[in-house]
Amino acid sequence: MPKIIDLSQEIYSGMPVYKGLPQVNISMYASHEEWEGDTDAQTVSPAVNKLEMGEHTGTHVDALNHMSRHNFGQSIDAMPLSMFYTEGICLDFSHKGLRELIEPAELENACEKAAYTIKKGDTVLLYTDHYRKAFGTEDWKNGPGISAAACRWLGNKGIAAFGVETMAPGVSGVSNKDVHLICGELGFTHYENLLNLHQLIGRGRFRFIGLPLKIRGGTGSPVRAVAVFE
Repeated sequence: MPKIIDLSQEIYSGMPVYKGLPQVNISMYASHEEWEGDTDAQTVSPAVNKLEMGEHTGTHVDALNHMSRHNFGQSIDAMPLSMFYTEGICLDFSHKGLRELIEPAELENACEKAAYTIKKGDTVLLYTDHYRKAFGTEDWKNGPGISAAACRWLGNKGIAAFGVETMAPGVSGVSNKDVHLICGELGFTHYENLLNLHQLIGRGRFRFIGLPLKIRGGTGSPVRAVAVFE
């Protein structure tokens, strides 16, 4: 029986979003009582909710066209599904502090310590424990991230994607813009706002699934990311 570990944040009104992006608002659009003409009901049960949010909400994946104008046309609906259904590994960077960078040598050391070899087409998840340490606090926006050099190191391995617990793959104002540009240049992507990565450490390889919505021209999409251990 496969073991499925949910790596996805809950989506709810007022949840944290990256600075400048649309806020999340979920409201009831229609109720069962409304449909049934029941005007005396003591409780109201939603039949349809209305969701207002950006593509880059909660646990999500970036499309290549989000990275740069040079990736115009490489929208989420045009990216191959094989990028979102891969083998995966998770590397331990739980020792990293606020706004600290992860460098190439540290990626190599983490692979050696875990006895992992990064394979072409992998999804590489980076566990920093930032979700459990800081979600819902003022420090949530100040998580660790990879450097531009580390991003290029991962991209040169031919991976499909990497994933982080933080709101951004790099450190805002330091490496985040460069990380996005390198992903677009080398043709791989990243997931943001993952959780439960501590449950993957020391367990070996797994099947990673993070299928996006098929948004025409989309620059990204929320995903229900999971790790599957057979």
